Amino acid sequence: MLSAEETIELIKKAQKGDDEAKTALLQNNLPLIKSIVRRYQNKQIEYDDLMELGTLGLIKAMNNYNCSYGVRFSTYAVPMIAGEIKRFIRDNGAIKVSRSLKAQNKSANEFIESYRQKNQKEPSIKEIAQFLKVDETEVVFILDSSKYPVSIYSETEDDGLTLADKLASKENQDDYIEKIVLREIIDKFDERDKKIIYLRYYRDKTQSEIAKALGVSQVQVSRLEAKILERIRREMV
Repeated sequence: MLSAEETIELIKKAQKGDDEAKTALLQNNLPLIKSIVRRYQNKQIEYDDLMELGTLGLIKAMNNYNCSYGVRFSTYAVPMIAGEIKRFIRDNGAIKVSRSLKAQNKSANEFIESYRQKNQKEPSIKEIAQFLKVDETEVVFILDSSKYPVSIYSETEDDGLTLADKLASKENQDDYIEKIVLREIIDKFDERDKKIIYLRYYRDKTQSEIAKALGVSQVQVSRLEAKILERIRREMV
């Protein structure tokens, strides 16, 4: 993964027409594009077509990014990649938003409106995430699932910063991308594997404790954990 400094340097070169810099940026941001593309996959649009749209969104982000925005490139690129895909899907009448995402979006909108009336300012990404009980990176996708009253690039009244600024300040570039990719990978696991990951790495349980909870042997849990970690490693490469 590129450091923030390396990314900025490549962007400057790419904006001057350096094809090698553009290629390097695309290659290093492929995990980010893939993680976003998976959210919009459906039977009506080929995966390769979605990847092409995502790549186009990244190129637009690359061409328009400015260091003065005060946000990391990955944070800036996410809504641009998603926007490129959504515009195509909507134009072709193929967009499908899950019921759970619609419900989260509705809850977020109601919270934002209530917060605005009560505090005379917009809530931060962190406050929205806490209300919805989701990770801060998920708020971007929840708010982006339909038209909503707050843009992540609109300035808030209290400090003049955008919501994207506040999101970016909590994450470094590598962590931000890896969180999105890791979440996408784990979402594909069956319930047993998800439970093992949850208990082992989010509740700090031992393999013996997990074995007791699942009704299997500690040796089986050890083997399953090894397979899960190997699958994660392969998919994150």
